[in-house]
Amino acid sequence: MARKYIDCREYPSEMNCTVSLAADSDEELLEAAVQHAVAVHGHDDTPELRQQIRAMFKEEMRKAA
Repeated sequence: MARKYIDCREYPSEMNCTVSLAADSDEELLEAAVQHAVAVHGHDDTPELRQQIRAMFKEEMRKAA
């Protein structure tokens, strides 16, 4: 399973947030990202927000061993 991440630096805001989150499961990453969006960026936890955040997930590139 590829590790997923989301990086606030890729989405400019007035805060210039530099937080990056990563997890092995979509659900774990979604929960962390929603908590961050609500606590730091002042968003409401809505189904629409969760859908938008999930659409922003990217897969980390694995380095060859």
